Amino acid sequence: MIRTERLTRYFRLGETLTALDDVSVSIAPCEFLAVIGPSGSGKSTFMNIIGCLDRPSRGKCWVDGQETSSLSSNDLAEIRNRKIGFVFQNFNLLDRLDARENVELPLIYAGVKRQSRREIAEAALGMVGLADRARHRPAQLSGGQQQRVAVARALACSPKIILADEPTGALDSKSSGELMDLFHGLNEDGRTIVVVTHDAGIAKRASRVIRFLDGRVQ
Repeated sequence: MIRTERLTRYFRLGETLTALDDVSVSIAPCEFLAVIGPSGSGKSTFMNIIGCLDRPSRGKCWVDGQETSSLSSNDLAEIRNRKIGFVFQNFNLLDRLDARENVELPLIYAGVKRQSRREIAEAALGMVGLADRARHRPAQLSGGQQQRVAVARALACSPKIILADEPTGALDSKSSGELMDLFHGLNEDGRTIVVVTHDAGIAKRASRVIRFLDGRVQ
C-alpha cells in the first residue's frame, strides 16, 4: 500500500538539517503499523511524505501503487482527499462548527452535495460511537470524544489509509485505549493504519513496529 525507496529529506536552516536519511520501508495493504522514536527522530517527517503533505529531497514514495514524489500539488491534494485520512494529536476541529459539520469538511472539498454530506457524516459519527453527539460543538465534548470526531472526519471520504500522528498525546489512558480499539476495528475492516507515537505502550497495540533514530530506521 505504501513504499519508500531511499527516502531522504533535508532542510536548509543556515546549516543543512537531515530529517530523513536513506529510508526504505514497505507497508502492506491492511497492515497496522506503529512508527516510534524520540522527538526529532524523523517519524513525523516520514508521515508527512507518505501522506503527500511534503516531498522528499531525494528518493521515491509510492502510495497505492502511484509514485508521488514528482506529482504536482494538485495531484498530491487529490490523493490526500481520496485515499488518506489524517488524525492529529490536537484534533484540529473548528470550534464554531458542530461535530457533524466538522466531519463534513473534507466532503465539501470533494464536491459532495449537501444532503449526501450530511448522511455520510452522520454515518461516520455512528461508526465511532458518536451518533448522539452530532450537534455538539467541540467545547461540549470530552478530549476522547473530540478525537473520535477527528477519526470520523478522517473516514468521511472512505480512505484506504489512516495516518495518525501522536493521536493519543492529548488523551488520558482510558480514552487512549478506546481510540486504539477503534483503530483496530478500522484495520479489521480493511484499512491500512499507520500510527506515529513516542509511547511504547501504544506501539505494542500495532501488528508491526518500526523505530526511527536520527532520521534512519533502526
